[in-house]
Amino acid sequence: MKEIRTLVLGIGNTLLTDEGVGVHVVNHLQQQKISPTVSSDVTFMDGGTLSFTLAEPIESCDQLIVIDASEIKTHPGDVKVFENDEMDTFITTGNKKSVHEVTLVDVMSIAMLSGNLPEKRALVGIQPDNLDWGNEPTEAVQQAIPVACQHVNTLLQRWQV
Repeated sequence: MKEIRTLVLGIGNTLLTDEGVGVHVVNHLQQQKISPTVSSDVTFMDGGTLSFTLAEPIESCDQLIVIDASEIKTHPGDVKVFENDEMDTFITTGNKKSVHEVTLVDVMSIAMLSGNLPEKRALVGIQPDNLDWGNEPTEAVQQAIPVACQHVNTLLQRWQV
């Protein structure tokens, strides 16, 4: 077994309105009580604006849930979950709207090339409305935070061994 059973990783720049939604979701999840049916083997991490330093925690987990603003070509605040191969395809086809110098596909590629890609992985993508300067998400994306939290909790319950 790897060092971390399940890593819930929020990505985003909280100074760019909706871009920081992944971090906001992780903060919200940490304030909630995790369902008693979910193992306590869950690590929450603010991944900020991504860097290659995230490769180590990703390689060290069995299960990975990433929450991030994503171009899912729908209405602002809509949430979509991509699991396993579907996640891999989504992040490698250029659908990820990113202002990060290092992208999620860059960090995931390190784990894949080293043979340490988490067995179970998912991206909870939230359609942004605005990526301009601002400390809070737009109203539509703010309303999506509890929805994204529910998706994360559902994944945690379903993946429990």
